Amino acid sequence: MSELDIYARQGFAQSIGLGRKPALVMVDFVLGFTDPEHFGGGNIKPAIDRTVGLLTVARARRWPIAHTRVVYADDGSDAGAFTRKAPGLRKLTETSPLSQIVEELRPAEGELIIRKRQASAFFGTEFASWLLWNQVDTLLVTGCTTSGCVRATVVDAVAYNLRTIVVTDCVGDRAMGPHEANLFDMGQKYADLMTSDEVVAATA
Repeated sequence: MSELDIYARQGFAQSIGLGRKPALVMVDFVLGFTDPEHFGGGNIKPAIDRTVGLLTVARARRWPIAHTRVVYADDGSDAGAFTRKAPGLRKLTETSPLSQIVEELRPAEGELIIRKRQASAFFGTEFASWLLWNQVDTLLVTGCTTSGCVRATVVDAVAYNLRTIVVTDCVGDRAMGPHEANLFDMGQKYADLMTSDEVVAATA
C-alpha cells in the first residue's frame, strides 16, 4: 500500500471549497526573505512574481487584502522563544530594510499591514477580528516560508473555521524539500491546494 493510499483510506484530503467572500493574505513577502544571505532562497522569488498577478486580480475584485511583516523592537524587548531558536529574526525591526515589504507587492491604501512576532499571522494580532469585520469566509494564503509562517497561518485559519486555500505557485521556501512536504501535508489536513490560475478562474 502506498503512502497516498494510506491517506485516502483514512479519509484525508477532502475539499473545503471556496465560499462567498475571499480575502488574500501575503505572508512575510519582505526583502529579507528574498535574500539567501539572510532568510531567503529556494523558490521564494518566483512565488513573489506569481503573487503580483493574483494581487492585481484581488484589487480589481475588491477583495480584502492583508500583508504581514515580522517586526521586533530595536532593543529586542519583545523577542521570545521564537528568536531564541532563530536569532537572526531580531534583525527584522520596524525600520530595517530586511523587514520591508517587497516593492512588487507594496501595499495600497486600505490594505491591512499586520506586524507580528510569531509565525502565524493570527497570533497576537488583529487579523481574525479584521476578517470577521469584513465578513470573510475564505482565506487565500500566499507568502513564505511554506514550512514556517505560511503553515502556521494556515493551521490557525482552519482553526477559525475559514475555508483555507493555499495558492501553490504563490508560496515559497528556502529549500524545496520542506516546501513540497508541507504543501502535501497541508493539502491532506488543513487546506485546499490551488494554483493562482485556478483561483482566478474559480472566483470569477
